[in-house]
Amino acid sequence: MNVFSKLKNTVKEKGACFIVLLDPDNKNNGQIDDCIDSANENGVDAFFIGGSFMMDSSYHKRVRKIKSKSNIPLILFPGGVNQINEYFDAMLFMSLISGRNTQYLIGEQVIASPIVKDLNIETIPTGYILIESGKPTTVEIISGTQSIPSDRMDIILSHALAGQFLGMQLIYLEAGSGAKKRVQDDVIKYVSKEINIDLVVGGGISTPEDANNVALSGASYVVVGSVFESSTLRMNEFASAIHYKNKS
Repeated sequence: MNVFSKLKNTVKEKGACFIVLLDPDNKNNGQIDDCIDSANENGVDAFFIGGSFMMDSSYHKRVRKIKSKSNIPLILFPGGVNQINEYFDAMLFMSLISGRNTQYLIGEQVIASPIVKDLNIETIPTGYILIESGKPTTVEIISGTQSIPSDRMDIILSHALAGQFLGMQLIYLEAGSGAKKRVQDDVIKYVSKEINIDLVVGGGISTPEDANNVALSGASYVVVGSVFESSTLRMNEFASAIHYKNKS
């Protein structure tokens, strides 16, 4: 069974998947080991690995290290073609469908495709939608892309439906790393009820209560990242909040 099928089974059994976003950059180097150990022990279903902006040349070495220590799947959350390597169990084959920068709509994907085929990496087609979060995010700056205002649910849904009709298997609503505000529950509920594919939500999810609300609102995959860069002590609480079916 491939990685995505296993994760979909987890959604059926537990309510939602708990995904930890791990940025293998030098600014996070001191926390990576603790995060992996805690994830192995506290119900994390998968890692998303990647970031929009890398500050040094040791990214691939760190991914190899994560792979050697992790008991859970590693899924590439790509910021660019240069982040692809053989250590991933799968990757989000992602198009930034909320933007109009052709490099991130299709350009990077065309360059990446032969490499992905050669490495035989499982791909999960994903439509990536940036939602306004109260401050400019790294991905907006790097991609030259504007986010969609959080109160324009009609526009958000239109993009999500376009991703579905283009054949995407996931729609990813992203507020951005370290966002001032996460994607709101009413947006999640509205989009999840109108599309027929699974929803991923990330950015600004800073408490187990946030994570539980996101899952109950309709997100099948809840992505938590920067909150674990300083401490992993509450990771088990996030797992319990996201795996809400385990409580019944």
